[in-house]
Amino acid sequence: MKKDHSLPILIGAWILIYLAFAVAKPGVFLSLSNVEQLVRQSLVIGLGALGITYIIVAGGIDLSAGSVVALATVTGAMTLDQTGSVGAAIGACLLTGLVCGLLNGVLITRLGAGPFIVTLVSMLALRGVAKGISGEKPVYPEAPQWIGQFTGALTADNRWMIIPPGGWIWVVCTAAFAWALRYTTFGRNVVAIGSNEAAARVCGVQVNRVKVATYALGGAMFGLAGLMLLSRTRTGDMSSAMGAELSMIAAAVIGGASLSGGQGNLVGASVGALVMATINMGCNTVGLSNWVQEILTGVIILVAVAVDRLRARQLSVAG
Repeated sequence: MKKDHSLPILIGAWILIYLAFAVAKPGVFLSLSNVEQLVRQSLVIGLGALGITYIIVAGGIDLSAGSVVALATVTGAMTLDQTGSVGAAIGACLLTGLVCGLLNGVLITRLGAGPFIVTLVSMLALRGVAKGISGEKPVYPEAPQWIGQFTGALTADNRWMIIPPGGWIWVVCTAAFAWALRYTTFGRNVVAIGSNEAAARVCGVQVNRVKVATYALGGAMFGLAGLMLLSRTRTGDMSSAMGAELSMIAAAVIGGASLSGGQGNLVGASVGALVMATINMGCNTVGLSNWVQEILTGVIILVAVAVDRLRARQLSVAG
């Protein structure tokens, strides 16, 4: 079997991109504070990319991810404001994402509707829910200080962590998700469904249950991403994370996920998120205009889709 070198190549490409910006702005891009900022800006897309990778591997798609993130920031901020409990706010964010994911999964499997249509409707509806419950204005909770420590700048007391606590949560999630996809029955069933759903049914896989579980898992990760965004901004904002779903999908595909299903790499998805954040930060550092960054983001997504198509074609020829 031919060894897959795509992940080492991706990591190498990310390092080269990072070094290119470091050369352009010496003394700035290689600083420890800049590394912290890179992780901080990657968190929302990186955590979301983990969840959306499972959905893609199972042959689905989720266009509502950005709206779920926004709704989670609103419910988390409102809960924090009303209860003063960070634990309750964390639970609200995760539960919001989980329920939204379950809803998508149930609608897709029970109605037999395509995931594109269902999650497109969810994208619009959930954004509307976020606007409705927040009164169409940002929610600024009286936040206990330590909620910001998930993504806050390191101090002398926790400098040993190297990256913010939220970054370590991302690392643990990446490792756990990668292990589960490869070594658990659930993970193997996800791959089997994405590779050949009919064959998976014949083999006794509970296809609908697994699909619902992938959307619920993805939703929970979008809720966790919303928690990190709330930690960073201290605001529940119904207009936040606009277009985040495209960046999450791009990160997953850059990392090795196939939009045809049956293939994905969780470590690659996280590196893909770092690639996109590095380019955005680099553009800001060297003073490129926002419209240039938007064009580059579009090009990255286009390249990711092109690479996915090329990969699928090569697998088809090899098969």
